[in-house]
Amino acid sequence: MSTDTGFYSIIDYTVDGFDTQRDLVAAFAEIQERWVRFYPGYRSARFHVSTDGTRVYNIVHWASEADYRSFVETSDTEGRMAAIGKALEGLSGKAEARMSGSPTYTVARQVSPGPQRLDS
Repeated sequence: MSTDTGFYSIIDYTVDGFDTQRDLVAAFAEIQERWVRFYPGYRSARFHVSTDGTRVYNIVHWASEADYRSFVETSDTEGRMAAIGKALEGLSGKAEARMSGSPTYTVARQVSPGPQRLDS
């Protein structure tokens, strides 16, 4: 078993179609580039869109929880939140946040590729 010891923030939105998915990904990618990616411990942001046009997940990967917490404490949260609000207002459709509480996670387990299991 292999586990990545990184820390993740998973941002989940319900959207009203493919155009809104595209717009939301573009807007949030720009926010990552402008407000987040240069902080120590930032590894990546991945955007996943559902094939039915109804969901967008933004999975932000940090090297550690401490790096994420440092980002939260030292970044311009007010400016970033204003940018997110502006991005949501500029979408071609509607998007609704689906997170509750702090959307942060650690990896509990990962199953990696390996040889086929043969039952006796």
